[in-house]
Amino acid sequence: MNHPVRRRPALVTALALTCSVALTSCTAGPATGPGRAAASHASADPASRPDLKAFYGQRLRWTDCDTEGYVCARLTVPRDYDDPGNGKTFVLPVARAEAGKPDRRIGSLVYNPGGPGAAGVQSLEEGMDEAFGRAARDRFDIVAFDPRGVGASVPALTCTAREDEAEEEEASEPPVPEGVAPLHPRTEEERAAAAEGARSATEDCERHSGGLLRHVGTQDAARDLDVLRAALGERELTYLGWSYGTSLGTAYAELFPRRVRAMVLDGAIDPSLDWSQRVLSQSAGFRRSVDDYADHCAEIAGDSCPADSPDAIRALIDGLYTRAEREPLPVSEDSSYAEYGGMDATAVLDAVSMAMYTPEDQWGPLSRALAAADEGDATELGALDEEEPAPAEEDPAPEDTADVTEEDSGDEDSGATEDLTPDDNEGAALTAVNCLDVPHPRDLDAYWDALPRAEKAAGVYGTAGVTAELTCRGWPSGGRAPHRVDADGVVPVLVVGTTGDPSTPYEEAVSLADQFPGGMLLTYEGMGHTAYGRGGVCVTEKVDAYLVGLKPVRPGATC
Repeated sequence: MNHPVRRRPALVTALALTCSVALTSCTAGPATGPGRAAASHASADPASRPDLKAFYGQRLRWTDCDTEGYVCARLTVPRDYDDPGNGKTFVLPVARAEAGKPDRRIGSLVYNPGGPGAAGVQSLEEGMDEAFGRAARDRFDIVAFDPRGVGASVPALTCTAREDEAEEEEASEPPVPEGVAPLHPRTEEERAAAAEGARSATEDCERHSGGLLRHVGTQDAARDLDVLRAALGERELTYLGWSYGTSLGTAYAELFPRRVRAMVLDGAIDPSLDWSQRVLSQSAGFRRSVDDYADHCAEIAGDSCPADSPDAIRALIDGLYTRAEREPLPVSEDSSYAEYGGMDATAVLDAVSMAMYTPEDQWGPLSRALAAADEGDATELGALDEEEPAPAEEDPAPEDTADVTEEDSGDEDSGATEDLTPDDNEGAALTAVNCLDVPHPRDLDAYWDALPRAEKAAGVYGTAGVTAELTCRGWPSGGRAPHRVDADGVVPVLVVGTTGDPSTPYEEAVSLADQFPGGMLLTYEGMGHTAYGRGGVCVTEKVDAYLVGLKPVRPGATC
């Protein structure tokens, strides 16, 4: 979940990215009604469509990436699969780490690191292949790509003005109501301000990426994944998705059930939940994880814990939320939060929540930051979610894509040209995909009616989550509905669930495994987000045995 009106905390963990506490991670797959996904597309072979021949006929041209040890290519896909010949496309970066034992190579293993909004190519060049077990790395080329609109995709989503546009926009835009946003808006004034902030955020995205917003959903990304499979020369797809990547994998399995060789979904998202159920599920997960932090801080963070007992730690965190609702917590002049006058309650809650993803790496720095914030300096707390974005690079047109062409403008109705990839568009992509994938009510009362349930289920984590969903109220709709998985004919899919996962609660993994025909569940008893790559030898061996040798995981398997 994330607050789209703020700068997106750009956390890159050793594993997967998903949302912080406000926009729920989204599911995928088309639906014709509340209960089922449409299966009509799955019966037809898109590769046989004449109007998709140029896309499916591509072969990737690999060259050395900027990072030694990896090779890169570009894949062209249609902007609109209903009208693929209209000349509008996305060009997607692809990267590959070659198999360690090429003489025993099985094929390509494509992964998605999460998000929505995480750039796959950047994750691979930063060493994401090391999260895979040795057996998988030896037998597969590990392949990543930037989904449509994400990262260095051309065009790429953005909800912010370029520097040369920002001053003009600031002068023409009506002012957004000022003041500290509460985690639970109760008064008419607070709710009006929240609604206006969300409306402004939606309009920003429409202004800068209006032509793309209806074309970045997970169903289209799953179709892109099949074009990538073909371009890699694979008859069947071997896939691993972390977090949001489970939604992408689920969508692929529904559209192309007989094209799956093996599929691992780690940190699962349940496609049968509606928008409010997702908020409650994920917000309750974060609340439980913060309680786990208080209970187990001494074991993991040692002497750096900000207080000497679990109850005192909880009181300190709650106290910071209360103080930040009255007045932003002070930060140094060089903090990115200085321009906002400090960290408000939403920013503090984001920082705390994001630190729940990898306790082994983040609980120590979080503890020191909380102690400093309690003493009056929130600079370290604000720095927890900061990361320097990769510099933008020129992205030349793809080679040898037959009739496939690249569209320069992200907005079909404007004459603006797109000549640079945004420095960091993860927040824009997260909002765009979530809002398009999951239907949201237009009526404001639906959000206010959800607040009491959210407060009961997850306290301020729930109410902040509901409020942040307001951005999706005015968003283009993808026309889907919550549904149970419809993937008849798919091979047994392996779902991995972590019992203490903050962002994709374990209950959703149980549900997703049950929805797949022949679905298998591997339980990791631990804390933090996702398991493969950080859950120890037991998880790695079981997942690798499935990926390499298609060895099933027995019912009740636990690590």
